[in-house]
Amino acid sequence: MSADTTDKKYDGFTDDERDAMKERAKELKASTRRSPRAPKADTESEVLAKIAEMPEPDRVLAERVHALVKTAAPDLTPKLWYGMPAYAKNGKVLCFFQSAQKFKSRYATLGFSDPANLDEGTMWPTAYALTDLTPADESLITTLLKRATT
Repeated sequence: MSADTTDKKYDGFTDDERDAMKERAKELKASTRRSPRAPKADTESEVLAKIAEMPEPDRVLAERVHALVKTAAPDLTPKLWYGMPAYAKNGKVLCFFQSAQKFKSRYATLGFSDPANLDEGTMWPTAYALTDLTPADESLITTLLKRATT
């Protein structure tokens, strides 16, 4: 057995997962530090800055998803969630974008959380793999966003 395999300790989380948790902890700490009387944080600019840091093609997909959310669900508030763009309703994250690069995946993800009203029967998707966005894909996302926010 090589030293590489015996020296590494597996604690249940990858380095990328630990980094995402650290980013989430920073987000929570920053939000609790804000005074209730202080002006609201410009969370959209934080989201746009995070999107701008992404490599292509993730950046292109995230920009397009952001535009679709702003158009189809303008009441949602952009915010960072585990270091990724997310969109909240009444403070609860409704949907999020996860870049492929973040966890070294082969595709980006558009996900929906529990508060999204996407229930359909006894089984429905809560995450979608994104490699490109066609007009049909954008139409589906728009429909999902409108349904999720009602």
